[in-house]
Amino acid sequence: MKVNRIVANVAAPDTAAAKSFYRDVLGLEPLMDFGWVATYGSSETMQAQISFASEGGSGTPVPDLSIEVDDLDEALRRMKAACITIEYGPADEPWGVRRFFVRDPFGKLINILQHRS
Repeated sequence: MKVNRIVANVAAPDTAAAKSFYRDVLGLEPLMDFGWVATYGSSETMQAQISFASEGGSGTPVPDLSIEVDDLDEALRRMKAACITIEYGPADEPWGVRRFFVRDPFGKLINILQHRS
């Protein structure tokens, strides 16, 4: 047996609110929308992972989701343009990532990161 996909499910009283954050700011594509469930993703191949953590690193709380991007500065610019509060960072972490934390429209703590090369 192999696992084909891992999907993060976020309880959302208004699934349309996801559009402004996940589509408009982060640039994910709408893959499905039935009103009661809306799924955003990418047509590009991505790795699926599950992390289990007792802290978020550098003394931060454990984020609900981590989203790796190819241009952290652009992601940061988009968050600021959308008036989304940066709760942590941007920070260069000792384990080789640069990241910042924000909250999505549902209060979930999102770790936006880019691996340093």
